[in-house]
Amino acid sequence: MAFKKKEECPKPPAWLTSFSDLMSLLLTFFILLYAMSTLDIPSLEKFLSYFRKNPEFYPKRTSIVEPINYPKNYAVKIKERIRKTLPPWAYQIIHSEEYVKLRLFNSVVFNEGDYKLTEEGYRALREIYPVLMSAQDKISYIRVEGYASPVEEIKRKEVKDLWELSGRRATEVVKTLTSLGFPKDKLVAVAYGDTRPLYSWKQSILMHRNNRVEIIIYIKREKT
Repeated sequence: MAFKKKEECPKPPAWLTSFSDLMSLLLTFFILLYAMSTLDIPSLEKFLSYFRKNPEFYPKRTSIVEPINYPKNYAVKIKERIRKTLPPWAYQIIHSEEYVKLRLFNSVVFNEGDYKLTEEGYRALREIYPVLMSAQDKISYIRVEGYASPVEEIKRKEVKDLWELSGRRATEVVKTLTSLGFPKDKLVAVAYGDTRPLYSWKQSILMHRNNRVEIIIYIKREKT
């Protein structure tokens, strides 16, 4: 008794492969746009509130004088200075009503698997230092957070794991700012290892961008 050969699954049309590649490139493009952006968290929350059921998430302002947003002013100053030394994809600047966050990606600031600042990284810190010094009376403290990614290979023997690597990177930034003259009692170094990735997709470029240092500048609130 002869058996009929089972038909194989038909191959997808050629245009579908090209279309998939195009969608992947578009996704990467939008991710890069996001990576080079400066995020205004209060404005983003206000925009999102219009789509919620409770439109009074942001009450109307009763004052005719718009309050001064100091963190935003400092974010603009930092961006004006750091763009002189780093390419747009090497950093992000985020601000809220309480802080300014400068996110530095290790592909430029640190060599892979190392915790010593590169020349570009040192110049970037030296460039933002005058802004920090001019605002030190208004700064509560600066928290420097170090992060790592499982795709990174440790290059120095004295570093045992990614947790220690991220801690040494954060400490290196603190030591550099202290050596430039910023008060050490306003600096804190924190290590997170690979526990808080920015991107969870298994994509090489994004995984490497999880290697970063974040400098969070907390601004004192004005008493009203």
